[in-house]
Amino acid sequence: MASTEKQFILRRIHSLLGVIPIGIFLIQHLLINHFATISPEAFNKASDFMWNLPFKIVLEVVVIYIPILFHAIYGLYIAFTAKENIGRYSLFRNWMFLLQRITGVISFIFIAVHVYQTRIQAALGHHVDFDMVSDILSNPISVTLYVIGVLSVIFHFSNGLWSFFITWGITQSPKSQRFMTYVTLFVFIVISIIGLRAIFAFV
Repeated sequence: MASTEKQFILRRIHSLLGVIPIGIFLIQHLLINHFATISPEAFNKASDFMWNLPFKIVLEVVVIYIPILFHAIYGLYIAFTAKENIGRYSLFRNWMFLLQRITGVISFIFIAVHVYQTRIQAALGHHVDFDMVSDILSNPISVTLYVIGVLSVIFHFSNGLWSFFITWGITQSPKSQRFMTYVTLFVFIVISIIGLRAIFAFV
């Protein structure tokens, strides 16, 4: 297989995994956390439901961990080897291109820390509930870092949708690409509200 063809296939897989299943999992995860805005009991009930799903380990490995690892590792390769699209896209889109790479690195670090603080601790015998998350967010520094981390992940997903539609040949004309810019901005705002409300519900 030629190098160019291989890169084309890898970028398509990378793009697809960023939306399915990673993007879907992101939205589902934030919606579960959003139950905390109702009450600690509502969050605990939703969290316990997810925790007790059948074949949970298999689902986590196949649907979450393997896709995230591939997307993250190949994404870091892209982040440190890609060049800005000066002359190809507008100044705004070039800024989005740069921010996509920056938020990708931040997201990778944040997700690793978040997995350690929750999933790894659960494997060590700690129960994932409202009190655990509240303890994690018990000081202003942690809250600030979580806000930055969550917004970075949401931006990376939302802005990544724009590239996804181009990569898969859905938006080819400048008009359709401008339309998708507004759509992805709307997606970013809506999911950010959900994510931020969830964070501050634990504070």
